[in-house]
Amino acid sequence: MFNLPNIYYKFRRLWKAISLFFILSGPGIVVMVADNDAGGITTYAATGAKYGYHLIWFLLLLIPVAYYVQEMTVRLGAVTKRGHAEAIFAGFGAFWGWFSLLDLALVNWLTLVTEFIGMTSALMIFGIPPYLTVIIVCILMGIMVLNGRYWTWEKIALVFCAVNLIYIPAAFMVKPSVSQIVGQGLIPNLPGGLTNNLFFILMANIGTTIAPWMLFFQQSAVVDKGMKEKDIPWGRLDTLVGSVMTVVVAVFIVILMGTVFQGVEIDDAAQASRLLMGKNQYVGTFMAIGLFDAGLLGAICISLASSWAFGEVFGWAHSLNHKIREAPWFYANYFFTLITAAAVVLIPKAPLVLITLFVQVIAVTLLPAALVFLILLLNNKKTMGEYTNSLWQNVVNISIVVVIVVLSTLYGISTLFPTLFK
Repeated sequence: MFNLPNIYYKFRRLWKAISLFFILSGPGIVVMVADNDAGGITTYAATGAKYGYHLIWFLLLLIPVAYYVQEMTVRLGAVTKRGHAEAIFAGFGAFWGWFSLLDLALVNWLTLVTEFIGMTSALMIFGIPPYLTVIIVCILMGIMVLNGRYWTWEKIALVFCAVNLIYIPAAFMVKPSVSQIVGQGLIPNLPGGLTNNLFFILMANIGTTIAPWMLFFQQSAVVDKGMKEKDIPWGRLDTLVGSVMTVVVAVFIVILMGTVFQGVEIDDAAQASRLLMGKNQYVGTFMAIGLFDAGLLGAICISLASSWAFGEVFGWAHSLNHKIREAPWFYANYFFTLITAAAVVLIPKAPLVLITLFVQVIAVTLLPAALVFLILLLNNKKTMGEYTNSLWQNVVNISIVVVIVVLSTLYGISTLFPTLFK
């Protein structure tokens, strides 16, 4: 016989847990899904088109990689109540602090340019001119940050995260072979052997899963949200859910392109959208909508990452819970970064391809240093106390740094000596 009161109380506890998760979730999901930005969508589309399903196993390995790296920012932000830029200044001094901040500012600005490239390219497919896209996006992003509440901004961002899932039904619509996905994609293999092209694709996929701006963004978001040490388990769950979501979306983009265009060279996601429209109007439309959403999510997070960092270093009021008159320099930095990056896209004959490549090179160069700073900060027992990195966490995170450095080195060698790995 059912014990109705007992069932009721169990259901009530479960509902409270779910409600608490939705209250505390946000930074992890937003930062991870936003990392599937315009450049990320292009990378996944190119991966699927060039290698079919063969690198799905590699993408799945990036789930724990993304989780372990970003989880450290949750603990660091909740314990120290400092953003990442402020933590580096406090932990390593002015030289390394300025080095990290200026590198971040440059890479974020250039990456923001690439997000506008993706958004304008996506809406041009529907006949919307770039200047109109820029105006609409700037107004929308302005409305999001000027409402005076972090909570409202976060929930709007989560809606755009949900739109990012549009690639999942798009992949089902092209009817991929499940047996081929399992047979080709889940068994580790190196299609075509060790070549500079393969190294480039592997590095690009790592770069779209872990980026320096993500460390700064999530830690600052944790602080702005007001998360405390007792909220760390929920922050970890939030980050895990986000890590799974971002890789799942990446896998479905690879499946989509690998099913329809395996062997076709894809230069960017907008080109993939146009080609897909020739095969299936709805799938191509989904791809274009997803590309615009990806660029918007990336722009939303990257612009804030820079503003938070500068606010922390210069001592400005730097919270989305402040009105514009309470934090004028924070919002001035935000809109200056946003508008100048958007303006580059409207410059006739601007070297947009060169900018995109430059972003990739700088980001990969900065990432190992950023991860080393993060690991060192998490091993400061005086600051972190019981939340200091465990032996296992250090082993995993140091291994991630080593793998990234090794892949970067091998890619550089393969570029200088293209016949070495053939």
